[in-house]
Amino acid sequence: MSNELYTLDAEVRSDLGTGASRRLRRADKVPAVLYGAEKEAVSLTLAHNKVIKAQEDEGFYSHILTLNIGGEKVEAILKDIQRHPFKPKVMHLDFQRVDANHKIHTKVPVHFINEEAATKGGNTVAHLVTEIEITCLPAQLPEFIEVDVAALEVGATLHLSDIALPAGVVSVELAKGADHDQAVVTLNAPKGAASEEASEDAAE
Repeated sequence: MSNELYTLDAEVRSDLGTGASRRLRRADKVPAVLYGAEKEAVSLTLAHNKVIKAQEDEGFYSHILTLNIGGEKVEAILKDIQRHPFKPKVMHLDFQRVDANHKIHTKVPVHFINEEAATKGGNTVAHLVTEIEITCLPAQLPEFIEVDVAALEVGATLHLSDIALPAGVVSVELAKGADHDQAVVTLNAPKGAASEEASEDAAE
């Protein structure tokens, strides 16, 4: 995703309410709100075509974005996106301001690598999570977290505690205690392999 897609032009809107939002959407605009950093929330409007193009890229959901609001550039992260139930249309966006000195709480996608090595012989990799909830300073925010499954043995599972997070990045779940050590990925034997082993054991 290019830096151009990380920057979105926005306008402050004063016409609020359900009816106003409906009129904006008919005009190919997306209503949004910007809040956080101990400042008042601001209602915004963004061009729908720009939002549609940006939200197609994974980085839109985890990268620090720049909102150009009337010439003032504000750094923010996307906190929520509401889509139409069946049309390719974004209905509303929630942005949270970013303060360089305050930690942010967000989710980042997981990228599983070296699956080709793990799946030799018909093994299958089961992704148990697709994103990890983290806290960190804005400058330490990763676009994604890599999980290497090359050395994963059949039947084994990697948990959050097995994942090497970047410096300064903390897992929200692990911070709650060992009972929250979520399973992330499992390597399963080929289908039928377990039943074949059981049959062999029974025959012996």
